[in-house]
Amino acid sequence: MSTSTTPATATKAVRSPLSRATKRYIGIGAIVVVLIGMILGTKIVPADDPLAQGTQKFDAASYGGETFPGVQSAIADQATDAETLAAAIAEDPAAAATEYSVQSSGGAVYSTTFTGIVGEGKSGIYEVAVDGIAGDLLIRIQTGPAINGTELRDATGEIEFGQFVNQIDYQNAAAALNEELKTQVLANVDTTNLTGATVEITGAFTLINPSSWLVTPVEMTIQ
Repeated sequence: MSTSTTPATATKAVRSPLSRATKRYIGIGAIVVVLIGMILGTKIVPADDPLAQGTQKFDAASYGGETFPGVQSAIADQATDAETLAAAIAEDPAAAATEYSVQSSGGAVYSTTFTGIVGEGKSGIYEVAVDGIAGDLLIRIQTGPAINGTELRDATGEIEFGQFVNQIDYQNAAAALNEELKTQVLANVDTTNLTGATVEITGAFTLINPSSWLVTPVEMTIQ
């Protein structure tokens, strides 16, 4: 009885240390693999990198100065003369919007260009009589000091909400472009004394009322 029991006990004693050693090696190997993965996946970020500084605060002045020239150029490139645009909108608003506008949250934004005689104005908003435009369409331009609306931000279709951290920055981008308009364009014009002058305008407007356009100019020349 004792002779048959001894070999089984000895065999069990030999196998147990080998099993523990194998588990220990496997555990060490797993740790090494994890550490190597962590090292390979770690990105070294310099202290002056924006990622190390956290989310950067939106700089309206810099954004406006850097972005306005491109917006101005794009609006000028895609502008349709007012006579053609007015006729298209009157004939088929939906087709005109598809062909000539950029859609925004506020509606269809059109880019246009025209020459006309400035009429009476109030609070920096002037009526402009444009040749070829019927009397039932009122065209006005806004010249400041307050420039309102998001037309400059929305007219190109290239500036989108997803490019900004939040809605506040997105709205501030529109305001920054309006401020830059005053600096780069309107500062060179005596906007307090426009009545009777012949002006050449290129700008953008949101079609809210088909019988009334309020154009935000990006180019303005007194002839």
